[in-house]
Amino acid sequence: MKIIFHGHSCFEITGSKGRILIDPFLRDNPRADVGPDDYQELDALLITHGHDDHMGDCLEIAKKTGCLFISNFELANFAKKNGVKNIHSMHIGGKYPFGFGTVKLTPALHGSGIPKGDGTFWYGGLACGFLINMDGLWVYHAGDTGLFSDLQLIKNFCALEAAMLPIGDNFGMGPDDAVLAAEMLQAKYVVPMHYNTFPVIRQNPEAFVSALESKVPKTKGVILEPGQSLQI
Repeated sequence: MKIIFHGHSCFEITGSKGRILIDPFLRDNPRADVGPDDYQELDALLITHGHDDHMGDCLEIAKKTGCLFISNFELANFAKKNGVKNIHSMHIGGKYPFGFGTVKLTPALHGSGIPKGDGTFWYGGLACGFLINMDGLWVYHAGDTGLFSDLQLIKNFCALEAAMLPIGDNFGMGPDDAVLAAEMLQAKYVVPMHYNTFPVIRQNPEAFVSALESKVPKTKGVILEPGQSLQI
């Protein structure tokens, strides 16, 4: 399995049976290394919640590639009403086997309103995270979330190879909370995300990794710049 970081919270994951993209905030992200035009073929898009910096270019990519659009019931049906033909709606606690692998939705303590552009929002259901199994390996994309104690239950469900955790603070977990989350998850690797895209979420990832490896020595912190990857 290969995990490629494309900036903010966008990750591309490839395995022997497919290629997926999570939270494709690309065109309007100054730190992204790719754009929506770089995707002509894709097996699935996974969207954690309805905010612009996570939905990003998902409708354009889904319509262009014809890939499966996977998200909560409300966002999947929002996509369908906006021209996406291939959707699979899920909700928190549910899992489903797809051709590329298995996806399970986890809670995330966050909002999910879809901006209308006039200061109001469409209802976007509940924000979520994703547990993803490809090639027999489990990885966790936490989405935008605050720290919550039920994260410790994930290790009872599966042994994680990697976890992608927000560290930006303000809108979700900061570095200290992300270290506590990593301690509960016990993944082999933790990749920080959702930081330094905007001034309000500016953080020092090196300091986070140092604290992580000091307090959770069984977990290795891996800082990825946009375009860099982790092979597991």
